[in-house]
Amino acid sequence: MAQTGSLAHHAKFSSRWGFILASVGSAVGMANVWGFPYKIGANGGGAFIIAYLIFVVIFSSTGLAAEYGIGRRSKTGTVGSYHAAWISGGTRAKEKIGRFVGWLPLAGSMCIAIGYAVIITYVLKAFVHSVSGALMTVDTAQWFESFSLTNYSVVPLHIIVVVGTLLTLLLGASSIEKTNKVMMPLFFLVFVVLAIRVAFLPGAAAGYKFMIIPVWSQFKNPMLWVWAMGQAFFSLSMTGSGMIVYGAYLDDKEDLVSAARWTAVFDTLAAFVAALVIIPACFAYKIDVGGGPGLLFVTLPRILQDIPFGQFFAIILYGAMIFAGVSSLQNMFEAVGESLLKHIPALTRKFMLFILCAVCLGVGINMEPIFRWGPWMDIVSIYIIPIGATLGAVSWFWIMKKDDLMEEINKGALKAHGNYWYLLGKFVYVPLAAILCAVALFKQISF
Repeated sequence: MAQTGSLAHHAKFSSRWGFILASVGSAVGMANVWGFPYKIGANGGGAFIIAYLIFVVIFSSTGLAAEYGIGRRSKTGTVGSYHAAWISGGTRAKEKIGRFVGWLPLAGSMCIAIGYAVIITYVLKAFVHSVSGALMTVDTAQWFESFSLTNYSVVPLHIIVVVGTLLTLLLGASSIEKTNKVMMPLFFLVFVVLAIRVAFLPGAAAGYKFMIIPVWSQFKNPMLWVWAMGQAFFSLSMTGSGMIVYGAYLDDKEDLVSAARWTAVFDTLAAFVAALVIIPACFAYKIDVGGGPGLLFVTLPRILQDIPFGQFFAIILYGAMIFAGVSSLQNMFEAVGESLLKHIPALTRKFMLFILCAVCLGVGINMEPIFRWGPWMDIVSIYIIPIGATLGAVSWFWIMKKDDLMEEINKGALKAHGNYWYLLGKFVYVPLAAILCAVALFKQISF
């Protein structure tokens, strides 16, 4: 029997597409907008894209569907779902371990939320200065350094980001669904508009050629596959935490594997739309596509200063980035908040959100400069998230009883999934997660 948790009395997503848009909102973020173009540029263009798509298909069909299913079966979020999975394993020792194992991926969600809020604050700063027109006249490098290298330089905007995001979570699944039904279509719309504008830049065609035609020799490079795997893993928000709580809000009649695939389709489209803006623009202006955060805050503003209606395009670019960032931050906060509600029954949702606000701002305000933010995010993405994601993969396919997992996966499925699906998860998805974790730990790579 499925375990009953704290979400049993909460509202579910009202529609399948509401759930998918919320999941896409969680997945779409900075990894799509600068991570994907950067890794395309550094790993042979089209070759990286092919490898990335292979991993997206594998991970979405197995691991992402399993995370949805674990949440839906337990009717709760991260900690309760891990406990339920280990109870399914059938021994008292496993049950005891299961009480604690879910806290690590949950800690990863909170830690990345703290750091993520800082970079969204930078984006909000760029948006405000786009609206005022100030961004169109400054030296972009000096402008970026003026706040990214200074303590407590964006505190008011930081508060707006954190408090504003938490306010969208007041009603749980209902408010998450409603905000993403607005934010995600707007994200796609503004990036499509930008992509059309960039297509008319002289030299943009070289960027498209770079993306379409693979450098075949790159396939021999093991790190191409590692980077593509890492991008697919974290672009889909498969951290062993966040997607579980969204699955807990999902109705029993929904097809989990189909929903996971649609989430992957729209997340991948978001990544490609972003790449169709950034890569051709970089080729047109002969700029290194591997600029990381500087790409968004130094390089692209410089391009926007030079093109007609640049201020207008700056406003919609950074507006879209805010939508992408807030929708991801929603998922991180909701994953942590649900577990707090489950394990502290006297806690109200409003007070839980207040606690998250205090923790996020209390820690985050002290690491607003990028020289503090960067090491924090490295620790999270090298250690906490890969280990947590691997714990999740092992828990679903090696600890949890196969019959229990398959019962949930096939609940609502239009076509029953059998041994092929399970073996793909157990002997392909789990080893790949473990390999990615090992590479991150031993090579100190931040994905």
